[in-house]
Amino acid sequence: SCLFSFLFQLLYFLLSALSLIICVLAVAFAAHHYTKITKYNCKMVEESCQCTLDPSDPLSRTFQYQNVSDCDAVTTTIKLFVLLQMSLNLLQALVCLAACFIMWKHRYQVFYAGLWLQGAAAYENPQQKV
Repeated sequence: SCLFSFLFQLLYFLLSALSLIICVLAVAFAAHHYTKITKYNCKMVEESCQCTLDPSDPLSRTFQYQNVSDCDAVTTTIKLFVLLQMSLNLLQALVCLAACFIMWKHRYQVFYAGLWLQGAAAYENPQQKV
């Protein structure tokens, strides 16, 4: 029972720490994509919107969105989705950080206050957790 409890707490802490790392990486990648999206130069070509990062460079990567009536709708929608993704991943990272902190505090930051005296006095005043 004690071993099972320890393994469960260890697994919970390790998975929370791993989730924290993954969420922070997801926020970083979403922020990177958001900076790229803000630098888009888009133009309508027939029924599609073509966006490039550098219009003067012929080898620049081109992103094409088909069946779109307006390029502004595409770029603003994508920006909003990426911002939403960043904020939700940041919120999840904070939840994972709180879980790691609570597990760490519960396991390693318990201090005992008071004196431990041998004899009858020890039974009258047991140790207090702080």
